[in-house]
Amino acid sequence: MSEASSLLRLQEVDLQLIRLRKTLAAMPQQEKLRAIALAKKKLAGQLKQIIGQRKDVEIELADNEADHDKIMRITAEVREQVTERVQSYRQIQDLESQLTSLAKRQEKLEFTRIEMEERYERMLKAEHNARELGEKLLAEEKAQIESFEQNTADLQAQVRVLETERASLVRNISDEVLSAYDAAVKRFGGLAVESLSSNVPSTCRVKLQPAIFHKLQRGPRITECPYCHRMLVVLEVGA
Repeated sequence: MSEASSLLRLQEVDLQLIRLRKTLAAMPQQEKLRAIALAKKKLAGQLKQIIGQRKDVEIELADNEADHDKIMRITAEVREQVTERVQSYRQIQDLESQLTSLAKRQEKLEFTRIEMEERYERMLKAEHNARELGEKLLAEEKAQIESFEQNTADLQAQVRVLETERASLVRNISDEVLSAYDAAVKRFGGLAVESLSSNVPSTCRVKLQPAIFHKLQRGPRITECPYCHRMLVVLEVGA
């Protein structure tokens, strides 16, 4: 197959691929998969936040426990001073005041710990629920993918055949022509190549002036339409 014929067929293949991919993208499973992807992304952010909060509470609980142990140790030391030494009345008062203060701090730590443990339980439950929802989303995603593959098997088979043919066509076309084709595809939304068998290009349908028509007939097979500037394949070349 000549380069010109390969270019025309490449255009046909690409247009068919565009139509097939649009059909595939419009399948209801695709919309559901997009919704699932968004839900997974949102859930991942929420789970990250929940895990961060849970770890913060774990640190606070550890600090609370360390403070509680420290106060218990100091309290024991103070009680030992009260019971094992003969103290003056003032010293005993000071020690009792310390014990009272330590008891209040201990009570505050224990009360705070109850609040933190409640928060920790909420964080664990929220994390469990988020992970459970993540598993459900993965299961739904798998089900939608399987449904999509089953319902679009014929379309996807056509896509694979066309992609194989496209790869073969590209090997017949020079890098320079392919580069021009890619640029024209972007510029004209896919309809990048037209053919000329009479004096009217197949796409823009603007009748060529005789002088331009004869010049194109004597020129290269692959050129550019002087009116719409698409790539133009001249099908009939004059002597």
